[in-house]
Amino acid sequence: MSHSSRQATSADLDAVVSTLTSAFLRDPVWGPVFPDEARRAAQMAELWRVYADAALRYPWTFVTPGAEAVAVWIPPGGVELTEAEERRRGEVMERVAGAGVARAVEETEASFGAAHPEEPFYHLTILGTHADHRGKGLGMALLSDTLARLDDIGANAYLESTNPANDRRYESVGFVPRGELVTPGGQTVTTMWRPAG
Repeated sequence: MSHSSRQATSADLDAVVSTLTSAFLRDPVWGPVFPDEARRAAQMAELWRVYADAALRYPWTFVTPGAEAVAVWIPPGGVELTEAEERRRGEVMERVAGAGVARAVEETEASFGAAHPEEPFYHLTILGTHADHRGKGLGMALLSDTLARLDDIGANAYLESTNPANDRRYESVGFVPRGELVTPGGQTVTTMWRPAG
């Protein structure tokens, strides 16, 4: 099977949100942030919509042709969310999931931010494959394709692995564990670094 990727546009937003929601529904970190399993998918979709929409300001969100897999990168000096978008995230989360979830999201993100390296890097903030398309290698092919773009410009890459099952996959494309952080929910997250290739 040949893999290809393209830059996402605003027309992909709904498909991107659907893929990320499916991909992270049972994630060890993001699943428990939304404890109401019956409403988790709808609530989580609102969260990913805020992030995916904001990331489109940069030309670094890539998808497979049908957005079955999504890779969201933030370039050096960029931000995942502006202050206004952070406020919007809080308001949206409080509206759809309550103050407790809104606080858990904010605290989880703050723990990630505190661990960021000082040197410049492209930040792989989200990589996910829709559950309907898992096991086909789409996510790793997309990641490899985007890493080739970074190698072309001599850029470092960084990510937080919220699922230990994925650590070996990241190592297979050149990431090395850099450290660990513990989320407010008590989960251990591995931070990973890939030097410019």
